[in-house]
Amino acid sequence: MTFGCRLNALEGETVRALAAGAEDLVVVNTCAVTAEAVRQARQTIRRIRRERPGARIVVTGCAAQTEPGTFADMPEVDHVAGNAEKTSPAFWRDLPRADRIVVSDIMEVRETASHLVDGFGTRTRAFVEVQNGCDHRCTFCIIPYGRGPSRSVPMGAVVDQVRRLVGSGHREVVLTGVDLTSYGSDLPGRPRLGDLVQRILSLVPDLPRLRLSSIDSIEVDEALLEAVGERRLMPHLHLSLQAGDDMVLKRMKRRHLREDAVRFCADVRARRPDVHFGADIIAGFPTETDAMFENTLAVVEDCGLTHVHVFPFSPRKGTPAARMPQVPRAVVKARAALLREAGAARLEAALEAAVGTEVELLVEDDARGRTGHYLPAALHGGGVPGEIVRARAAGVADGALAVERIAA
Repeated sequence: MTFGCRLNALEGETVRALAAGAEDLVVVNTCAVTAEAVRQARQTIRRIRRERPGARIVVTGCAAQTEPGTFADMPEVDHVAGNAEKTSPAFWRDLPRADRIVVSDIMEVRETASHLVDGFGTRTRAFVEVQNGCDHRCTFCIIPYGRGPSRSVPMGAVVDQVRRLVGSGHREVVLTGVDLTSYGSDLPGRPRLGDLVQRILSLVPDLPRLRLSSIDSIEVDEALLEAVGERRLMPHLHLSLQAGDDMVLKRMKRRHLREDAVRFCADVRARRPDVHFGADIIAGFPTETDAMFENTLAVVEDCGLTHVHVFPFSPRKGTPAARMPQVPRAVVKARAALLREAGAARLEAALEAAVGTEVELLVEDDARGRTGHYLPAALHGGGVPGEIVRARAAGVADGALAVERIAA
């Protein structure tokens, strides 16, 4: 059972492979990004114990790393393992003899992705971890304490991994990490994310689609901006934006201002006019006034966002923001609802604008998939999972493009 981000999902697949063959074992791979994520994990653990009274339950992931006592105190839990341990073959091999709590100091970890796996079952889209950890200290975020310092996978290892995934039938690869745009700062020669992207596109010509997970626009390098124009790099960028008001951004200890984000989107569109943007935005950050929130709400339009991932602010113990004056919960929820409405309206507009155009759809199940712009689509007549289909968008239905195959 995996909660949270794409990186956690990738590591969940690694755990599945490492723990293969174990009998009556349930692994709960937790997320620590919000208090709600921790609550859901605890609720799930209790449910699993009711359903599987004889199972061995191992809790791992970011919440297990940052607050192991929370889970060790639960009678339903047999073992608590840290983020370094969960991808260690030795931990899973020795599990029957392991201590109840096995959580090492994540700040001492200096390497990543020794656990790269080659397959993702029936998934058509593969995720490749190229970076882990974070050296920044945003005031709302507990994740650096769950993931440790920023560390990168050498470019050669990433390219080899992408080749293997393409060879096993994956048509789209997503590069992922905790702070993806910090890639390379710890490697010899200090390559940047753009260098990695260009290297993959050059050395793996059979890869049809390359996609990036969340990026920090202020860290984007010139090589990555150059790669934006490459057809095989998908025209959808998801930004770690968090807010659209300068005072809130400063109190978050972010490294960009509102103008930086708006200008970045305009600069990328100048290079590739059809690009779409998504963003993570926090609603109701401590001290946020109505006027500050209006600035954040307006940035949805000003940046032209089509995919808005809204987080109602959740104080995390041990972070500076948890000690700041809090916005009432009812106000936080109301602001989150307004942001979601704005995002939904922008997505609907993007879907309508795509009607009548030709799209390339990566089929994810029998009839549904995503376009290059990450727009959801339903294929008339269905298709084969993993197939990339040239199609024409005929309309919008149930929050997705209704598309029809174009005859070869």
